Amino acid sequence: MEKLKKENDFEVTELLSNINTKHLVKKYITFILGLFLTAFAFTIFYSPNNIVCGGTTGLSIIFRELLNINPSLFIAISSLILLIFSLIFLGWETTARTVVGTVLYPVFIMITEFLAQYIKFESSSLFLTILFGGIVYGLGLGLMLKTGFSNGGTMILNQILNKYAKMSIGHANLVVNAAILVLGLFVFGIDKTIYALSTIYIYSLITDRVILGVSKSKTFYIVTDNEFEVKEFIIKKLGHSATIIDARGGYSNKKNKIVMATIPTKEYFIVKEFVQELDKNSFFLITDTYEVSGGR
Repeated sequence: MEKLKKENDFEVTELLSNINTKHLVKKYITFILGLFLTAFAFTIFYSPNNIVCGGTTGLSIIFRELLNINPSLFIAISSLILLIFSLIFLGWETTARTVVGTVLYPVFIMITEFLAQYIKFESSSLFLTILFGGIVYGLGLGLMLKTGFSNGGTMILNQILNKYAKMSIGHANLVVNAAILVLGLFVFGIDKTIYALSTIYIYSLITDRVILGVSKSKTFYIVTDNEFEVKEFIIKKLGHSATIIDARGGYSNKKNKIVMATIPTKEYFIVKEFVQELDKNSFFLITDTYEVSGGR
């Protein structure tokens, strides 16, 4: 049994390696473009208007106000500290996917700070400013999430809370960003906090659109001869539940197994690519899921 588990782990690792090496250059280009767009939205739309919308960027606005620290410097230092935490608590495999973003994001912030001298929206209404900022930021964030890479920052805290406090990534993200928003409330007041909440809502909608679909989750119905490997991948590698359903083909009358699993939208492409790489003859149906209750 132990030997079988090791062989399965090896097969999963090999498949994930194959997925990651396919179109790697395209993924990096997409990620870097998304990273630049988020930095552009922050520097041009959010930072001049003191819109604290979570993450290390939101904290950088707060600390600029309190201690006059340059945002790009604060983001660089805090991201480096969080990267070290990631290496200690999450391991190298997870940390490796955040290194490029951690290095490039502060650089892009500095570049866009230079551009901000020539791009100003002072005469525009604040609502229109955050609307366009939300669209640009959401587009950038969606492109980043599609590649599977991360710009690090407070996402590392979310993953640590997920691993050690048994919180879902969504719940951890809510807790961390809520704490930052409350701090922003005390520094900048209720008006700016309401605008920040509006910004988060706007870019969340755009991000979901870019990733694919409008729901927070997708439900997979996967017909494959490798149902055990698919189930193990979803449960052990992604930390979600899966259900095996007995079925029979309507045309072939052949008995089949269907793996049903509800996956967060941001992990949609990971599961899709894994199944296709594992079983070229697999068949799966994916539906938007708007609410999940009970179970694991």
